[in-house]
Amino acid sequence: MAKERIPNWLNSSLWSTTPTVDDRLHCFSLSPTTTTTTAAAAVSEPIVQPTVPVSPPAAASRPQSTVTSQKYEFRDPIDKNSNNNSNDNDQNASPSGVSPDDISRQAQLLAELSKKVVNFRELRRIASQGIPDGAGIRSTVWKLLLGYLPPDHLQWSSELAKKRSEYKQFKEELLMNPVTHGEHPLSLGESSIWNQFFQDTEIIEQIDRDVKRTHPDMHFFSGDSPLAKSNQAAAEADSFFCFVELLSGFRDHFCKQLDNSTVGIRSTISRLSQFLKEHDEELWRHLEITTKVNPQFYAFRWITLLLTQEFNFADSLHIWDTLLSDPEGPLETLLRVCCAMLILVRTRLLAGDFTSNLKLLQNYPSSNISHLLYVANKLRSQASN
Repeated sequence: MAKERIPNWLNSSLWSTTPTVDDRLHCFSLSPTTTTTTAAAAVSEPIVQPTVPVSPPAAASRPQSTVTSQKYEFRDPIDKNSNNNSNDNDQNASPSGVSPDDISRQAQLLAELSKKVVNFRELRRIASQGIPDGAGIRSTVWKLLLGYLPPDHLQWSSELAKKRSEYKQFKEELLMNPVTHGEHPLSLGESSIWNQFFQDTEIIEQIDRDVKRTHPDMHFFSGDSPLAKSNQAAAEADSFFCFVELLSGFRDHFCKQLDNSTVGIRSTISRLSQFLKEHDEELWRHLEITTKVNPQFYAFRWITLLLTQEFNFADSLHIWDTLLSDPEGPLETLLRVCCAMLILVRTRLLAGDFTSNLKLLQNYPSSNISHLLYVANKLRSQASN
């Protein structure tokens, strides 16, 4: 069988040029994220091709920006005395140095968020390039992109109040107080209120442990920060509804009965395999036929955890900015990013055997995320052509 010719677009200098590393994206150690605590689902809007950042130029060649950093911070529309419930998280992720590009993008986002009606096309375009840390911008933009907040700025307060009231009612209905039902605490039958109470308590304690060890080095996840305590009710309700939006697009991946269906996780992994075959058949053949590396061995975790265990916290936020900004939905962009991850290490994969390739893909090396997203967007362009 003749050896497959390398696609012409892979011969571009893009693949051989070492991109400039953006220090802003590597301010954290590569501790794996064990849970995804935010949610992702694209708001129903006309199909727009979001602009993904190009490979960043060298710092010395960047022009000096005339935009000054704004001190404005987005606050909860309901509680004017509290910061936005994710602002503490932004501050944890914010490095001391801010690039001119970040300052300019922050100003653009603040201007867009200040409009009476947010232009989703423009918001997606800006956010897809990465949302600067600080000022509570990311939490507000994500709520909009998830569909949790409406585009009309005047409706934000009423919508948040309604959703948080709904969540409070959910808790009152589902997390029952067994004392009010008059049952004895030792009544542990399957229909016992106390039995359900003890099961719920165990689950809640496990969730609390998982959240605190997600990023133990970050003060926000310890639960001890003033913001985490003072704004817990609002943050809990907001996170719940955002997470519901995430599962609306990915829930079939977590249903074992659907694993072998067209919407299950195996089908999605097969789509990634086919996507790689279309864009780089030589690499696909070496991985799946020559070295017999089943994509389930690495892609299952990539897809189900939305890459949060493959990259550090700051890089994961940048990737999610792009995932949530795609009007086609986060899954399509996720598959392109996964394919780009394989292509960026193709030289090492083509030279490797089963053991070395599996180790590489299960412990993906540190990467320039802006460059990775640029390559993923290049794959979109190739597919459209």
